[in-house]
Amino acid sequence: MRIDVFTLFPAMINEFCAHSLLGRATTSGAVHVGAHDIREYSTDVHRTVDDAPFGGGAGMLMRPEPIFAAVEAVQPPRPLFLLGPGGQKFDQAMAESMAQLDGFSLLCGRYEGVDHRVREHLVDHEISVGDVVLAGGEVAACLIIEAVTRLVPGVMGNAISPVTESFGVAGLLEEPQYTRPHDFRGWHVPEVLRGGDHAKIEKWRLAQALWRTMEQRPDLIEARGGLTDAEKALLEGVDFASYPVSFTSELPD
Repeated sequence: MRIDVFTLFPAMINEFCAHSLLGRATTSGAVHVGAHDIREYSTDVHRTVDDAPFGGGAGMLMRPEPIFAAVEAVQPPRPLFLLGPGGQKFDQAMAESMAQLDGFSLLCGRYEGVDHRVREHLVDHEISVGDVVLAGGEVAACLIIEAVTRLVPGVMGNAISPVTESFGVAGLLEEPQYTRPHDFRGWHVPEVLRGGDHAKIEKWRLAQALWRTMEQRPDLIEARGGLTDAEKALLEGVDFASYPVSFTSELPD
């Protein structure tokens, strides 16, 4: 997969992509991330990339000329996404969709944003990573790159992880997970996880994932059409009080 990022701070992108799972993916060639400095495509002696908005107002806007010049010179993979608050909210479903592409590109805004002609005539879509204000799009770009590339075949060592983790195919939060030691400060790992009965373990995991999602993200349960009869029966047969995780939600009707 090829990902091109247009930014005023390419070092931020390059440094992020050099580590951990993403770093190994770029080293192996499974993913190629290219960060392009928009300032290099400015034509004046001062490498100007911003200017005051017509009609007045606070802050500065990124000028269209260097952005258009950068994209036209690089000819990056499409679609080209502008990162900004007015875009479609990025989520796991969008990450999964983007992971099916051969490549895509990201445009990082700065200052008060970009000249509107960039939105109208250059980019294909706009993406928002949440209802927050950032100084620029670089952090958002790194978030999107990591969320998407870890879903690319061959990038993750454990192929089942994207299926079972939070917001995966099941549409649930992950169940509580434990590792050694069994007894840490008097807090014990549930015995079912240590018993070796894989059928019981899978039932426990599903029940915990369902109940945790009901507690913390009931909107996810609603989005998947509620609980099935089998899931309700599973939850009714589980003694959550015996587990070290505290649950207070009532089973929905």
